Amino acid sequence: MEKKYFFFDIDGTLTDRKTAEIVPSAMDALNKLREAGHFVAINTGRAHYKARKFFDQHGFDNMVCNGGMGIVIDRKLVENRPLNFEKALWLYNYCLDNGIGILAAMDDSEKVYAKDFTFYDQIGIRREPTTYIIDANFDPADFGAIYKLYTATTDEQRKSLPFPEELGYVNFEPDYTIVQHDDKRAGIYRMLELLGVEKPLPGSQKVIVFGDDTNDEDMFAPEFYKVAMGNGHPDLKAIADEVAPDNIDDGIYKVCEKHGWFEKADC
Repeated sequence: MEKKYFFFDIDGTLTDRKTAEIVPSAMDALNKLREAGHFVAINTGRAHYKARKFFDQHGFDNMVCNGGMGIVIDRKLVENRPLNFEKALWLYNYCLDNGIGILAAMDDSEKVYAKDFTFYDQIGIRREPTTYIIDANFDPADFGAIYKLYTATTDEQRKSLPFPEELGYVNFEPDYTIVQHDDKRAGIYRMLELLGVEKPLPGSQKVIVFGDDTNDEDMFAPEFYKVAMGNGHPDLKAIADEVAPDNIDDGIYKVCEKHGWFEKADC
């Protein structure tokens, strides 16, 4: 069998959303794929620092993270690109000038910076571990790189703001927008490039991606074999090549077994 390159989303794909733990049969499938000689990687929108615990805990060697801009190969972070600095700085200043609360992540960590407490007054605290640095003299222009921004805007409010097209964003929380990279597909292409692997042709089944939610739609490229989990979003299922059983019903394992992907690869 030709060596294949597998990329897995985390939440709702590898893990049970109720427990946040990896599904045991999914872990078995990952181990069998590795033993067969296939390439196995996580593909997540999470920042590198945030994904690293899961990565280490479950014995991964490779990962696309930071919404496609972070690449880990053989357990080494080989690149982790920040946002377009000029556009991110413009958005930061726009929010500041218009009374919109905004936080800035200036590196690959849980630290966020702000000039004042406007974001807190409008939204409250972020719903994930965060170290807040409030400094009246803070200016992101002094840093030279911005990794993420958090704006006190709902999805509807964001649509009325002049967000630069070069900046990606997600609204995982109902009352604030996370300005971050959102290009999992580009992360796969970049990973293959760094590995010296040619871009696959449509229908080749050389690259296989597993996902469950709308933020995985970008990863579902025509030249990849696209597997949506049965517990996934209907929009993602509609563009998948195959819909697996629910992840907690051994969906990943069953699909891999059905296709014979546990057979030894020609390396």
